[in-house]
Amino acid sequence: MSKGVPDGWHSITPRLVVHDTAKLIEFLKLAFGATGDFHTDRPSVLRIGDSNVMVSGVGPRQAMPSFLYLYVDDIDAAYQRALNAGGVSIEEPQNVPMAIGVQWSKIRLEMSGR
Repeated sequence: MSKGVPDGWHSITPRLVVHDTAKLIEFLKLAFGATGDFHTDRPSVLRIGDSNVMVSGVGPRQAMPSFLYLYVDDIDAAYQRALNAGGVSIEEPQNVPMAIGVQWSKIRLEMSGR
């Protein structure tokens, strides 16, 4: 019988399908300290914090918009790294009124490939 969740993984893992895989991987590395290697023959698996994110290019699947929620110790520094890596600000860091002690910001990376 196979194990339900492989070691080092969580019960849910996002897989991002984009037009420019190398661009997204470079952004995730620069902005959020992602580790992992770019692959053209299979999905790339990146590690951000304690979680894996799979990234693959279009082909059998179409690119689609997606969101990731990333918890960091210093939101201001992470926000600035994301902007420096090519992200576009949607919302600057701010307190979230319904969640005590939580702040958020929103960054967009243009990945349309068009």
